[in-house]
Amino acid sequence: MKRLKYLFLSVLFVSVGVFAQEDKQPERKPGHTNTNKFKELYDEFATPNMFRTGSGAPGPAYYQQQADYKMDIELNDAKKTLSGYETITYTNNSPDELKYLWVQLDQNMRAKDSKTPLIQGSGFRQAQRPSSFTSRYMKEPFDGGFNIQEVTDVNGKPLPHMINGTMMRVEIPSSMHTGDKFSFKIKWWYNINDHVKDGGRSGYEYFEENDNRIYVIAQFYPRMAVYNDVEGWQNAQFFGRDEFALPFGNFEVNITVPADHILDGTGRLMNRKEVFSKTMMKRYEQAKKSFDKPVLIVTQAEAEVAEKSKSSSKKTWKLYAENVRDFGFATSRKFIWDMMAVKIGGKDVMAVSLYSKEGNPLWEDWSTKTVASTLISYSKMTFDYPYHKAISVHAPMGMEYPMICFNFGRPDKDGNYSDRIKYGMMGVIIHEVGHNFFPMIVNSDERQWTWMDEGLNTFVQYVAEQDFGKLYPAALSEGHDNYPSRRGPAKNIVPYMGGDQDFISPIMSKGLNVHQFGNNAYGKPATALNILRETVMGHDLFDYAFKEYARRWMFKHPTPEDFFRTMEDASAMDLDWFWRGWFYTTDYVDIGVKDVKKYYVTSTPNAYGKRISERYGIDPNSLLYLVEEGSDEFDESMREGTPTENSTLLKEYLMDNFTAEERKSIKEPKYFYNVTFEKPGGLVMPLIVEYSYADGTKEKVTYPAQIWRLNDNEISKAIASDKEIIAINVDPDLETADVDTSNNSWPKEVKQSQFDKFKSKN
Repeated sequence: MKRLKYLFLSVLFVSVGVFAQEDKQPERKPGHTNTNKFKELYDEFATPNMFRTGSGAPGPAYYQQQADYKMDIELNDAKKTLSGYETITYTNNSPDELKYLWVQLDQNMRAKDSKTPLIQGSGFRQAQRPSSFTSRYMKEPFDGGFNIQEVTDVNGKPLPHMINGTMMRVEIPSSMHTGDKFSFKIKWWYNINDHVKDGGRSGYEYFEENDNRIYVIAQFYPRMAVYNDVEGWQNAQFFGRDEFALPFGNFEVNITVPADHILDGTGRLMNRKEVFSKTMMKRYEQAKKSFDKPVLIVTQAEAEVAEKSKSSSKKTWKLYAENVRDFGFATSRKFIWDMMAVKIGGKDVMAVSLYSKEGNPLWEDWSTKTVASTLISYSKMTFDYPYHKAISVHAPMGMEYPMICFNFGRPDKDGNYSDRIKYGMMGVIIHEVGHNFFPMIVNSDERQWTWMDEGLNTFVQYVAEQDFGKLYPAALSEGHDNYPSRRGPAKNIVPYMGGDQDFISPIMSKGLNVHQFGNNAYGKPATALNILRETVMGHDLFDYAFKEYARRWMFKHPTPEDFFRTMEDASAMDLDWFWRGWFYTTDYVDIGVKDVKKYYVTSTPNAYGKRISERYGIDPNSLLYLVEEGSDEFDESMREGTPTENSTLLKEYLMDNFTAEERKSIKEPKYFYNVTFEKPGGLVMPLIVEYSYADGTKEKVTYPAQIWRLNDNEISKAIASDKEIIAINVDPDLETADVDTSNNSWPKEVKQSQFDKFKSKN
């Protein structure tokens, strides 16, 4: 009979929610749609099809177009112009009929009739630097943009074409069907911009003291737009911020520059013996075998001599690249050149740097080593780097292209530099070299989904920065045990996510149209993925799924859904709640401790027990009761017996209802707590709680995010413990980007105001 009573007691406590509902019927409310934070993303995602599967992998009918280029390019250093004659061979691998082709003319963003200045809303600033004021309101606009001289077929017959801003539509003689190829030619030239004074992703930097320039050249040729199964032609205008969506192809590029220039770019140098001296060839062979330090191909002394030479003759550098989506190069007589080899998988890759004397000693010490470390880290997180080299070029900005990137970071004239300059240079090199993986190989649409390029890359950058600090501890400043990453740690995104909602956009927004571009496209998605790896999934599950995504979509065009679906498919985790909250909303994290109640077990009936006993005809003496410490019922029960005697009561109850063998598997807690956690913030996250005990020990418990699935505002946890809890702290290690930690502790921490802190120091 006692066993039956105990079983009924268990059922009774499990069913109290049902009993409570029967006590009082709530007022009937109108129906509502499913707004649960754990609702699946079926409404947001496109239906899987033969091109893209529900697992996130390319489907059996997946296709992508190919664009191959043959180009002859010439740089006129005196006139600061670039001219070219190119042949594009376009292959239609789609099942669709194409009646015309779209070509990108990104340099037209600098044309005099460009719409870019007209879309910027800006009033006068009442205090400005004279140089800024002159540049904005008094300077004659730069005469940029492509001058298209010819568009013809391979036989020289003109092709009708129409230019609309940064896009050109080329009419073709007859429609292209599946498998068709069409070749056409474009002849063009443009004025190269001074990207120090006028800005830009490429251009030249002028050094007045020796009348020389460093050219970093990109977006320099008319190039094919992407055509795919998602939106057809990707022919959105280029206004300067959103980057590029491009098809893969092969490039055969001949670049003619002054004979005393040093040049490198995308692709394999095909005429090395023609453009290298014997000394350079000897050093190059040494560099191919040097895995611990860079070898100088061109020394600073040699570069300083070339600065003064000003050769009037020309030299042509021939480069060939297979399966790349773009092409960039750098050229100058100022360049110092070094290289070293790095093992990636089963092959040797060359890590390369081009820089002027103005970059030393910082660049000679650290640029190429940073390139090498980056290739190792990114290959570990994704796939083995497939190309034969990666180049870092000293320039006033950061920008990336296949096998080559432009990076800032310059000491003062005496060669001195701060930690900010040093870490800034290292960070931008890691980031831009990392772009070889995202989006140069995992070829997402930067024009539409900037975060798939910048956010994913910034996340892996964080991993690579930490690896770099371990591989090269000498690179860390005194007092730094780890690389001081700017983006990635959860706490670093808190000021943005807790900021003014009028100036925050969801990550899933077109990059051109968002506020706070850096936080939206770089910081928040990188932090989200870092939290997903560190806190939600763990390294093993995350790394496997992330690598699966990278491998599935290398040399292909993924969408956000392909990424989201693959991460779930390869990990067996339902993450729709995470994608929805972090990527589709501007919700923020705020989780705290609302209330803590301490209970004692007693045989003295409480008010709730009396109601239940009467309603269901249960003997009140057959039940156990929980009373809150400090309540009237607690005071009454204490008159019946002390907490120690209540503990004895539990033991007696166990003795009466369980055998000795059964009691071995039953714990005998001394303390009972009801802890209520609240979630004022809208973002669902795991509930990470640290319990501190009177004996000095601590316990960290992570409750999965699904704990909020039935109540998005608050939840309670009943805790039976053999140790007394003296403190509770939510998110003790700041893992979740909680924007308000004032409610994270019990007992509530009293924090000094900024004013009180100021007074205490004075």
